[in-house]
Amino acid sequence: MGKVLAICISEKKGTQKHQVDEAVLKEDWGIEGDAHAGNWHRQVSLLAFEKIEDFRSKGGDVEFGAFGENIVVEGFDLRSLPVDTIFHIGECVLRLTQIGKECHDHCSIFNQVGDCIMPREGVFTEVLKGGAIHAGEEVTIEPLADDRPFTAAIITLSDRAYKKEYEDRSGPVIREILEEKGYRVIEQILLPDEKKMLKQQLIRLADQRQVNVIFTTGGTGFSRRDITPEATTEVCDRMAPGIAEAMRAGSMQITPKAMLSRQVSGIRKGTLIVNLPGSPKACREDLDIILSPLEHGLGILRGSDTD
Repeated sequence: MGKVLAICISEKKGTQKHQVDEAVLKEDWGIEGDAHAGNWHRQVSLLAFEKIEDFRSKGGDVEFGAFGENIVVEGFDLRSLPVDTIFHIGECVLRLTQIGKECHDHCSIFNQVGDCIMPREGVFTEVLKGGAIHAGEEVTIEPLADDRPFTAAIITLSDRAYKKEYEDRSGPVIREILEEKGYRVIEQILLPDEKKMLKQQLIRLADQRQVNVIFTTGGTGFSRRDITPEATTEVCDRMAPGIAEAMRAGSMQITPKAMLSRQVSGIRKGTLIVNLPGSPKACREDLDIILSPLEHGLGILRGSDTD
């Protein structure tokens, strides 16, 4: 069991958060009056009091809210909790959606002392049930349900679609199929055929959002711009060649062009990454081949990742 030690908000982005005695959480939005609230997955940020105290013990003179955190919580090593953990604070319910964050522009704390703990120790949540919260309230967490749906992300690689010269048709088809099968699609992204950008998104989704499976579509053929297999291979800890082999073998029964596919599949930490072709029809055919047996592997990955 934990405790809320401080609640912090900032009315404008780019300004340091300040403490308030109480706040109102709005469902699927965040803290009313806080500039970082909104219809996205980082609605309310949490930071462990113990990590702030450790920072202070090394000479960092910081007040609550200095790292941009909304709620300071005592009693939990927040970073060690898995994504999808449910928090209860009074009548409010929050779901953990992301561990840490990228820091593109260093905050004032970093500029002052050369370090900021929020990118590596902070966590982010979405509000499932709103209500009032107060400093001093107890915080409890629920154990993860074994039957919770698998989470998925979809990345479409297409220069033309990214420039809005062409409609992304594969991404919506993949999403429709996954949601019909009970997956919770947490992000759908459109990118140009740029290896660096793809690698950044694959790493973010696997490490910070801990998504169970990422499906990419496009970029698995012979074109010089088709860099998806290389990017996937470079970010994965282990490869899972059987998935791509099964898709290729099944597709070749329909069209011999499937032999030209360079698609690969691999694992980064607890996330499976599967490359799909760029055609909506081919995506549907490949998902028909792999989705049922894939769930067994996803269950193993999710179980081993939370042991």
